[in-house]
Amino acid sequence: MSMLTPPGMGGKYRVTGTAYPRMSRKRSRPRIVLAVLGSVLALALVGYGALQLIDVFRGDGPKRNTAAGAKDCPTKAPDSAAKGAPAAATASAAAKPAVVLPAPGTITVNVYNATARAGLAKAVGDELAKRGFVVGKVGNAPPDFDKKVPGTGILLGSPATDKAAYAVLGTQLPGTTQQTDTRETADIDLILGDAFKELSTKEDADKALALLANPAPAPAGKC
Repeated sequence: MSMLTPPGMGGKYRVTGTAYPRMSRKRSRPRIVLAVLGSVLALALVGYGALQLIDVFRGDGPKRNTAAGAKDCPTKAPDSAAKGAPAAATASAAAKPAVVLPAPGTITVNVYNATARAGLAKAVGDELAKRGFVVGKVGNAPPDFDKKVPGTGILLGSPATDKAAYAVLGTQLPGTTQQTDTRETADIDLILGDAFKELSTKEDADKALALLANPAPAPAGKC
């Protein structure tokens, strides 16, 4: 036995030269397989997380797109519903009754001149009579209004006077203001002011009257 051989070691572990036997641990194959699988799984999770972050920052996620679409624009109706929409809108417009306005023949107008122009009240009264209004008193304005109306004119009536009557008379001369007094009758005073030049043309007045009876619907909002 060599002097380099430890006590108790004989046989194949006997050291006979200058080389020592390798005594490495035997590797376990299951552990190696599990380690490889763990590495692959970790890399997959890291890659998936990176893709999710990219989608969030780019705004490509399905939830983000769905929410944005719902906020920006309502759901588009099917083609069949879109084709039937014009017909439905036309039917709705046709079914909607027009605004009922008092006829000019039911409105009594007293015409007063608050300006320095002679004969103005009579000329305006005659024209209103031709357009179907019932003309009552005609003359100079009362002292409270004479030479004190800088605008186009004033429509003066009872607090109980139908507002639609003011509107119908107002189509004949835009720019008038409305006031009330203590009268109990339904007649309306038309007090002509300094800014008055002439009545609206019959054509323009009829157009304004038609618009009052059939107001245009509000435009639909665009998506």
